[in-house]
Amino acid sequence: MIHAAGRWKVGDKVCALLGGGGYAERAACDARHALPIPKGLTAIEAAGLPETVFTVYANVFEGGNLTAGETLLVHGATSGIGVAAIQMGKAAGAKVIATARGRDKADQALALGADLAVDATSEDFEAVAKAAGGVDVVLDMVGAPYFARNLAALNVGGRIVYIASQGGGTLEVPIGALMQKRGLITGSTLRPRNADEKARLAAEVERVVWPWVEAGKVKAVIAHTFPLAEAGNAQAMLDGAHLGKVVLTV
Repeated sequence: MIHAAGRWKVGDKVCALLGGGGYAERAACDARHALPIPKGLTAIEAAGLPETVFTVYANVFEGGNLTAGETLLVHGATSGIGVAAIQMGKAAGAKVIATARGRDKADQALALGADLAVDATSEDFEAVAKAAGGVDVVLDMVGAPYFARNLAALNVGGRIVYIASQGGGTLEVPIGALMQKRGLITGSTLRPRNADEKARLAAEVERVVWPWVEAGKVKAVIAHTFPLAEAGNAQAMLDGAHLGKVVLTV
């Protein structure tokens, strides 16, 4: 629910980036953090977009400065973030290499548009990336276990962007190798950003990403829906076995 003068009026259909409190029948947000539901999408589909799309845009396109013609390496390809990153990378004109744990998940990444998909349980993503010409931006949520191989696969001037450290949060950085690559290691989270910064990001997402969504280049992939009363069951599903987002309905 949004109470604000200006752009929005009662009855407008919107989705929004929330700082918390989303497991509810009603939620309040800064009006600047709301976006119109893209044409052709249901409310359920739209609910799966803001958190992932904002995260990918802030990290891949702003922090990582991905541009058309470059190569993006996405780890965790079938997560909500991975699904969005693959599609947004392709929409921006980049080549996308994706990794996933299992051949089935790697095949799902290919179906989403990835140019190459690596089964990380049986294949060496570093070797695949090098054979494909190296990578310019890495979106990583694994952390320490992948760092050395990310750096080895990185092209000169490449960027490694962290959004999580599920496998370990402390890196051992070979400074000489980083210097030779002229590499950048960065990362960010959304929640600590102030309201003005989130508003700026919302405007950028609406300007750049919403046209991709309305053109069908970026789709909301919903794995499952649960009634709000079954939020506990929905939370129990967040183990990486599904493709896309889990959404609560009211």
